[in-house]
Amino acid sequence: MSKFLVALSLVAALAAPSAFAQSEGNAERGAKLAYTCLGCHGIPNYRNAYPTYSVPKLRGQHPEYLVIALQAYRSGERSHATMYANAANWTDTQLADMATFLAGPAVQPTSSSQPVGKAPEAAQTCVACHGSDGVGITPQYPTLAGQHPDYLVRALTDYQRGGRKNAIMAGFASQLSAADIKAIAAYYSAQRPGLETSKRPAPATAKR
Repeated sequence: MSKFLVALSLVAALAAPSAFAQSEGNAERGAKLAYTCLGCHGIPNYRNAYPTYSVPKLRGQHPEYLVIALQAYRSGERSHATMYANAANWTDTQLADMATFLAGPAVQPTSSSQPVGKAPEAAQTCVACHGSDGVGITPQYPTLAGQHPDYLVRALTDYQRGGRKNAIMAGFASQLSAADIKAIAAYYSAQRPGLETSKRPAPATAKR
């Protein structure tokens, strides 16, 4: 299948919003549930122990996409023991609440913003869903702008090797060389405005 047909298939498969994507989470409730998440995602440049790569930035991400990702860890579609352990016992409502808290306001490109650098040829299919500026074109598509490049490399490699069992993304990633993956990751990580590390709640001040 050509890269163009893969892109069309991806858009068609993901165009319809999921039931989760339609429900809005409650950030206040999410703040009480997501304290464990902040042990990794609330620390700038924190790294996964093994294999070693940067834990993804979540602030600015579409919360709808975060719910979809958490569901994938919960179901085993994405293979990661720690993430499975954290997501396994949460309800869909709880996932939506935590995602809303961790994401905060979604990244919004400014009217004057232009892509940083030129998108590599291998990224032409990515643009169909992630835009030339790295901002997902619908809430179900992840924003890639500003994400750690080594995390993006890891994600694409997992799609290639089956660590993430998404047939459409696997079909696209299977066509990429190691150099292609590195170039795509470098391009999207350089885009601004972009994702940031999730914010930790301000500590409560002692009453006087």
